[in-house]
Amino acid sequence: MADLIVTLLKVAFLAVLWLFVLIVANVIRTDLFRPEPATSGGRATKPAVTARSGRQRRGQPRVLAIDNGPQAGTRLALVDEFRIGRAPDCALILDDDYVSGDHASLARRAGGEWVLTDLGSTNGTFVNEVRVTSPTVVTTADSLRIGRTQMRLET
Repeated sequence: MADLIVTLLKVAFLAVLWLFVLIVANVIRTDLFRPEPATSGGRATKPAVTARSGRQRRGQPRVLAIDNGPQAGTRLALVDEFRIGRAPDCALILDDDYVSGDHASLARRAGGEWVLTDLGSTNGTFVNEVRVTSPTVVTTADSLRIGRTQMRLET
């Protein structure tokens, strides 16, 4: 009877080990072989990060400032909508191992509010150290964290 239990435990352990290997392989495959986004011209276009589009009211955020992380000190002019991640077609490319290919998007609503949306990232997107699970309005008083990169909106 003891031999049967040991054999069943070995088989269960082996099954769990293979399940773990398959999950890791799927995560790697998803990160490496993410399909290109569909565009009208067949080629992905990168929005201009340095140009402001549309009119903004006074006191509205105009700059995304990176405070901590591999690109600390970088300041980017905000456009109406852009993606953040490691993929080459993102408007803000973060050189951070904890950032997914398409990690998050930051978009301005019609009223001038900025909305941060997590795009199904592995390690999450945080506003004031709270994980974003749905589109979240961010202001100049909020701290944004993606991977090890800490950033904020500035006027």
